[in-house]
Amino acid sequence: MAIPDTFLEELKERSDIVDVVGSYVALTKRSGANLFGLCPFHGEKTPSFSVNRDRQIYHCFGCGKGGSVINFIMDIENLSFPDAVQFLARRAGMEVPEDAPDENRSRRSRMLELNRDAARFFHAQLMAGTGRAGQEYVIKRGIVPMVKPFGLGYAPDSWQALTDAMTRKGYTPQELVAAGLARVGKNGGFYDYFRGRLIFPVIDVRGSVIGFSGRILSDGEPKYLNSPDTLVYSKSRSLFALNLAKKSKSGYILLVEGNIDVVSLHQAGFDSAVASLGTSLTADQARLIARYTKQVVICYDSDAAGQKAVQRAIGILQPLDLQVKVVAVPGAKDPDEFIQSSGPAAFRKLIERSDSQIEYRMAQIAGQYDLTDDAGRVRYLQDAARLIASLTGSVEREVYGMRAAEKAGVSKEAFMNEVAHVRKKDAAGAKRQRDREETAPLRAAQPQSRALRYENVRSAVAEEGVVGLVYRFPEMFGALPLTGADFTAPVLGRMFDSLTRRAREERSLSMAALSQEFSPEEMTLLTDIISRGGVSASDAQRAMSDYIEKIQTEKEKAGRADDLRGYAERLKRTKGYGSKDG
Repeated sequence: MAIPDTFLEELKERSDIVDVVGSYVALTKRSGANLFGLCPFHGEKTPSFSVNRDRQIYHCFGCGKGGSVINFIMDIENLSFPDAVQFLARRAGMEVPEDAPDENRSRRSRMLELNRDAARFFHAQLMAGTGRAGQEYVIKRGIVPMVKPFGLGYAPDSWQALTDAMTRKGYTPQELVAAGLARVGKNGGFYDYFRGRLIFPVIDVRGSVIGFSGRILSDGEPKYLNSPDTLVYSKSRSLFALNLAKKSKSGYILLVEGNIDVVSLHQAGFDSAVASLGTSLTADQARLIARYTKQVVICYDSDAAGQKAVQRAIGILQPLDLQVKVVAVPGAKDPDEFIQSSGPAAFRKLIERSDSQIEYRMAQIAGQYDLTDDAGRVRYLQDAARLIASLTGSVEREVYGMRAAEKAGVSKEAFMNEVAHVRKKDAAGAKRQRDREETAPLRAAQPQSRALRYENVRSAVAEEGVVGLVYRFPEMFGALPLTGADFTAPVLGRMFDSLTRRAREERSLSMAALSQEFSPEEMTLLTDIISRGGVSASDAQRAMSDYIEKIQTEKEKAGRADDLRGYAERLKRTKGYGSKDG
């Protein structure tokens, strides 16, 4: 059953969007009725993320995301609609009506229970005789004290140990497959996904076991086997040990490559260590980190792949206004090996002396060229100029420009002229891109989501206008001789039908209530439509007439005969707000 509009309305009243968003985003700039901050959903340095208290909506002019306070929680906390409602209800001290069961919420809850029981099974196996291989490995790695804090476990080298144990608890094989704990064999049977591996439960910041990572204990590939994405788990949006690292008092998040590195670092006293799970750092993971710290220290493996990953991580973290530093571990392939040979105190000194990301990247550039050779110096200066030109602060450009010039043996003035040339060239390129976008209005009119793309953009632009007017003036346009079937864009037709139906039934048209009817992508589109500068009430009827005529023109081009022109003409002649002419 759907959650009642009355409950959603009260939830909205108790969950002011400025207060909710403000707990995640610093809203530091005001423009009219909107407050602005840096978007939490994409990297940016100039605030384009707006929150409107009057309309109770948010909208990013950069990435296009938008919607109600419920949509914001869905996006920022990676929750389904019912779970986001529960989240806000707990925050507001409310109870979601019991007569609003949700199958998706029930499945999530069941999967989390299964994951918790599976984690207990794996842990019990590690502590029992069957887990001897796992025990020997944790002893060899010197991480025995961390077994309990991390809930480490062992997956027996058996095809059905977990499946049998969980089915005895009442879970079905299909539920194990859905949770990524089992696979379906060629003959239709089921077998365990994790076998003969040390198990690291992946626990989210709310304390729920959402997935698993298993490390092989002998030679073989893959070294780490991670849960596939499920209803409760997304590799690209999760970080191993963030549930522990978020409590750290260190003032920074230490980003490393492997789960064993994380466990070893926590044991050595570096309790802010986290790792991504089977992927390079993603933008979603970076934004997750940014919720808990303003400083990130990267310490990846010292091999070529690790250093390449450092460069990529810097590019993802930098736009989030995080202070990024990089630790190099001399004489060791990873932080665990360095600590084993040199001790925690030596590693702490490495962190204290770590380079800023700019210094690190400058050193990487310098390492590529022979600076005693004129050609090498020129290429070094060209690459360094591109890096320094990308810095937003003039003081930063001045400081690092001076260092680059000194390193290559050229005057500071000559080098800064090159930086200015690069910045001017980049600015011209950006302007050309904007000009291209402005001269392609039909392409720009497409929704952000590819799944919602319009087939007839000219008609869809008019259909968006109709939807916007019905939303703003439902009492005026609740009885239009249109249905969603008249629209070329199905998503706009459904929006129109929903708005006019709610207007006739005198139900809420709030974004919180509408969030229940439309997907996050569709709510983003609706938010974009209603966020545009609207016409006044005095001009609304003429505007509606124009939109309907455009829709009719496109119908005729497509060979559809139904005639809306007569109504459009009558609408133009109608005088008076709210008049109806049938």
